[in-house]
Amino acid sequence: MTTPAAERGTTTVADRAVRRIAERAATEALAPGAVEVSRGSATVRGRRAQVGVTVSLPYPAVLDEAGESVRSHVAERTARLTGLTVPSARIRVRRLSRRERSAGQPAPPVAASDSAGAAPARAHRPWSQRRLPVAVFALAAAAACAVLLFDVVSVHAADRAPARWRVETLEWLSTHGPDPTTSGALAALAVFALGVWLLVVAVTPGRRSGLPMRPPLPGVRAVLERRAVAVFLRDAVTDVPGVGRVRVRVGRRTARVRAGLQFGEPNGARRAVTEAAEGATAGLGLARPLRLRVRLKTEPAWRAPGPGIESGSGPAAAERSTP
Repeated sequence: MTTPAAERGTTTVADRAVRRIAERAATEALAPGAVEVSRGSATVRGRRAQVGVTVSLPYPAVLDEAGESVRSHVAERTARLTGLTVPSARIRVRRLSRRERSAGQPAPPVAASDSAGAAPARAHRPWSQRRLPVAVFALAAAAACAVLLFDVVSVHAADRAPARWRVETLEWLSTHGPDPTTSGALAALAVFALGVWLLVVAVTPGRRSGLPMRPPLPGVRAVLERRAVAVFLRDAVTDVPGVGRVRVRVGRRTARVRAGLQFGEPNGARRAVTEAAEGATAGLGLARPLRLRVRLKTEPAWRAPGPGIESGSGPAAAERSTP
């Protein structure tokens, strides 16, 4: 009897092979050498694969459009080369890198929504992938607490005898447990705090380091890391004439920019820094614009421009004002 060819063995695609293919596909998404891959991940379950890649995108670029191009190319290329079903790919933009664009290299993609002036779409932060284990643990703890509460209420309200398991547990704790006066109270407080923390983690999305972006396509979620936003703002503010050191701190709702002025007129430089920061945040494609807090201080070596020199005229004005 001859065994059919389809039943003679199995073909298994290793996670490492899928990861390498996804990493290579990410580098092919945009222009050659435009995307750098830091690391990738892949999980194969049957005929389905979940892939994720951490990349560095070229600056300047429309992040939501460039990220969507990388995501779609990674998913399609990985599915075509492995024969697996890749429903989607997770793309994480770790940083932005400046690169000189050659004559034959195409320009970065421009979002149609930005050119048309469309209103930003409503988007939410993606949930953390650890929500399922935390939810299961929280439900199990809640069920155990509910059973204990039901037994206590039945004893005091219905005059029933306590459950055998509770009596045996209390007898064991009375002989082997900790001191109920000090350490027992501390242990109970720690368990209570742990339970509250687990419940909070279970009902909140997590990933506080990510800022949601406007969906480039229906059903697509894009997230931008706060560190990438800080680098983008710092580069934009540094290009303002007269600005030296720049420190940027990005939160969930507010971006704080602190810059040091080395030369030039402070009021004009403050306006230029504010406009540069506002322009940079407007080009990020965030679903919810950041509130800017700009603080400009003069450096110890700062000198005011001399008479007849316009404010914000650049390093040449500073040199002419030096006696």
